Amino acid sequence: MTTSPTGRPPAVTLDRAVPVLRSFDEAKAREFYLDFLGFGIEFEHRYEPTLPLYLGIRRGPLVLHLSEHHGDACPGATVLIPVKGLEALRDELQAKQYGYARPEIVDQGWGRTLEVADPFGNRLRFYED
Repeated sequence: MTTSPTGRPPAVTLDRAVPVLRSFDEAKAREFYLDFLGFGIEFEHRYEPTLPLYLGIRRGPLVLHLSEHHGDACPGATVLIPVKGLEALRDELQAKQYGYARPEIVDQGWGRTLEVADPFGNRLRFYED
């Protein structure tokens, strides 16, 4: 446990964030996030079989939640994701010959990025400094 300069535990400890991204189509979400980006499923939740899907996915330490619930998130979000091995990620994604994305690395001056847009307008911006 971390302590403060006074030797007492801190009053507040923040942990990693888990972005919630809006999705509209389960098949497209699975194709993009599981097949193309290589995430695995942590959990799936529906209140009933015909109701919207809430899906937890993970690739290594990166966790994302995808929600078909209209009040959970707005499409068009950008998630900035630090990565080691950006060139290897680019090569992996390009080798899959995904019909909707052929991402390239862009030098931003502050670091290099590789951005992909999901089928719902959200952007995943992988970066390496």
